Amino acid sequence: MNTSKIRSISDEMDKLYGKVGTPEREQFRREAYAYCMAQTIHDVRKSEKITQKELASRIGAEKSYISKIEKGVIEPGIGTFYRIVNALGHSIELVPTHA
Repeated sequence: MNTSKIRSISDEMDKLYGKVGTPEREQFRREAYAYCMAQTIHDVRKSEKITQKELASRIGAEKSYISKIEKGVIEPGIGTFYRIVNALGHSIELVPTHA
């Protein structure tokens, strides 16, 4: 078996986005987090059959703000994220990551 093509994901991440703690890696982390949050909000909103305009109204924001969040252009703060989640009729549950 030829293992010369097998690489560590950590090594690949370092090569593509810089080492952990570097500005480049932090920028990647922020963008990945914004994308993940955007997809989650978009998917839940669609599954609940709520328009961007309606969601914006529920949290006291403009439709364009929700659009920017769902596109990953802006990352809402934690307070806004919780308001969005609640406006979508969902909740956040904190669970331990260890057994």
